[in-house]
Amino acid sequence: MEIRLGKRILTLGRSRVMGILNVTPDSFSDGGRFLSADAALEQAASMSEQGADIIDVGGESTRPGAQPLPVQQELERILPVIESIAARFDVAVSVDTSKPEVMQAAVAAGAVLINDVFALQREGAMEVAAGLDAAICLMHMQGDPWTMQDRPEYRELPGEIIDFHGERIGACREAGIDADRLIVDPGFGFGKNDQHNLKILANLAQFRALELPLLVGLSRKRTLGNLTGKEASQRVAAGVAAAVIAVSNGANIVRTHDVGPTVDALRVFDAVADQVSSQ
Repeated sequence: MEIRLGKRILTLGRSRVMGILNVTPDSFSDGGRFLSADAALEQAASMSEQGADIIDVGGESTRPGAQPLPVQQELERILPVIESIAARFDVAVSVDTSKPEVMQAAVAAGAVLINDVFALQREGAMEVAAGLDAAICLMHMQGDPWTMQDRPEYRELPGEIIDFHGERIGACREAGIDADRLIVDPGFGFGKNDQHNLKILANLAQFRALELPLLVGLSRKRTLGNLTGKEASQRVAAGVAAAVIAVSNGANIVRTHDVGPTVDALRVFDAVADQVSSQ
């Protein structure tokens, strides 16, 4: 399996790591740490050196209760960072946005992946994404960032999320977006409580029915804090454990704040998996 990121082909014979770079003042775990361009580039360099395959740049927080950001402000935060990362480092750049105007400008600046928590459902997003030379990650979310954690309910998991992705994949194909540009993400923590998240994680293998790369993002999420009693910055070990479980259950790409420990853990996992498959 592989994914086409602009002119770059990312093979998925082994697990891949996406580093999170929030250029925001209010993200739940690292808000404000990388708001300046210099701090953001220093963090991008560190993640690249630690083995990140993709760096996901976001200028608008999507934490529970987060408020929307004007387009121009989002562009001012992310474009200098995307341009600099694309020019300086041998790493694929992703943009974490749902706004079509931001998608277009970010790809022009060097992004090769659009990571959209609304799965191209916002007005104009599908049409813009279809015309860009970039991959798209379609994430599932029940509700929106402002209300998603109020009272999330499901009848059947992960079936409802798989059905949602099937519908969005079909819409993308009708819009002319080829399958080799698509990634799916179940959206841990986006309109899901702890039990929902754990049930999805335990049953990730069912997403193989979609026949597309699977991205997961559990890094420092509230569920890990509730399980361990740790604050967000202290959830590294829990996040690494969740990443290994996710990959063992079929995930191809892990999105994380903690690139180095995650890369190391997945290298060990992949090496053992290779030995098992060769026997």
